[in-house]
Amino acid sequence: MAVIADPEAAQGFRLAGLEAYAATSAEEARARLENLVQAGGYALVAVDSGLLPEPEKAVERLMRGKDLPVLLPIAGLKEAFQNPDVEGYMRELVKRTIGFDIKL
Repeated sequence: MAVIADPEAAQGFRLAGLEAYAATSAEEARARLENLVQAGGYALVAVDSGLLPEPEKAVERLMRGKDLPVLLPIAGLKEAFQNPDVEGYMRELVKRTIGFDIKL
């Protein structure tokens, strides 16, 4: 697994033991993603949706005929905590991910 996120979030993912790459712009995130797809060896690449909202479309040409990596857009720290209803945001995120509403 690899993660592409803003520098602060990337550092957090690295501290958690994941391979993470920092990007500060959409162009930089797209270039990182293209490199990871071409390099192979990843089953999952999570991409900060604030940097690259639709990672599949960004590398559509490179992904033709490939099943892996799975590209997963994730909420960045800025998106998560700018929402005044953080609890509701987290509840909706869990609901979309597992299909159940869990009261926090």
